[in-house]
Amino acid sequence: MKFRCERDSLLEALNTTARAVNAKSSLPPAFSGIRLEIKGDTALLASSDMEVSIQTTLDVTGLSNGVGIFPGKLSVDIVRAFSPGSVTIELSDDDAIFSSGRSQFNVRPISSDEFPNIAQVKGEKVVVQARELGEAFSQIIRAASTDESKPILTGVYMVSEKDGLRIVATDSYRLAIKDLPGNKVLEPGKSVLIPARALSELQKLLLSSTQGQSAYMVLGDNEVSFEIDQSVLSTRLLAGKFPNYEQLIPNAYPNSLQLNKTNILDALKRMKLLIRDNTTPIRISLSAKEIEISVVTPEIGQAKEVIDGEYSGEDSVIAFNPTYLAEGLEAINSNELVIETIDSSKPATVRSLADENFQYLLMPVRVS
Repeated sequence: MKFRCERDSLLEALNTTARAVNAKSSLPPAFSGIRLEIKGDTALLASSDMEVSIQTTLDVTGLSNGVGIFPGKLSVDIVRAFSPGSVTIELSDDDAIFSSGRSQFNVRPISSDEFPNIAQVKGEKVVVQARELGEAFSQIIRAASTDESKPILTGVYMVSEKDGLRIVATDSYRLAIKDLPGNKVLEPGKSVLIPARALSELQKLLLSSTQGQSAYMVLGDNEVSFEIDQSVLSTRLLAGKFPNYEQLIPNAYPNSLQLNKTNILDALKRMKLLIRDNTTPIRISLSAKEIEISVVTPEIGQAKEVIDGEYSGEDSVIAFNPTYLAEGLEAINSNELVIETIDSSKPATVRSLADENFQYLLMPVRVS
């Protein structure tokens, strides 16, 4: 196998494919590599970690057909280190040779015997709006759990609603909901549970799409795939029933705080200078007179700051996990937002004043 390609195009294809390269040593070495096949003037790149698979095609100057598996991260680093210009890759019996200009790297390829067969997902191809879906996933996936002992909560729930599509994620401490009115990606009454890790990689591909707004989704019995530009990302669906999240949403809030997103995020960054672990809460004192944010770390010290905001409701103090609060605020797409509360023990909601289609519920932290 031998081919030639411009560095920038090759690096982009390798970077895209490497998103599914596995870093766990428990899997066979082939899962840490990128499979590269040359057919004429087309390069077919693929990677998989058993949960997520990515395939990418690239136009090249093919010099001889063949297939090989190259170390994923190392291949990306080598090509990135080359100066802009032509790159030649050649696979011999024992070496993969990367050369450009006066530079040459001889790398040991990986045995292809254990590389997984990436089958094409069978089903109807549906058009999706790349940017709309990418932005929705970027807002939602932060609320999904990373605890593998609770696999259902590591997924993102997509369900067809009467007026469009709803996307939901929760780790039991917070809940993110995004409604996409008019989006008919799923058939009426249909729902799927997709691993958040797959959607984390997918949203990057969707938001970087260079060929317009359209992408394609194919929903199979146990898998789903998305086609974006020259790449296809596929992943298995999670089995099980998503929690009844709707019972967690309060019907009304007696207390409402309107404020500027940038102002509160900047204040949070300053407060977090005294936080050494994620268990130290941020306290927000609410009153019509002033809004105060504070943190107390007994072994270090304490800090407080008064921020601008308009509050209506009873005077109260409510505390939150600082990371969860910051991530909820960052998910808001406008600079003017509202934090609604009931009391110091019930879920609060963060939402935009300009967009009612996204809400982020957050459980307070109990403090003395």
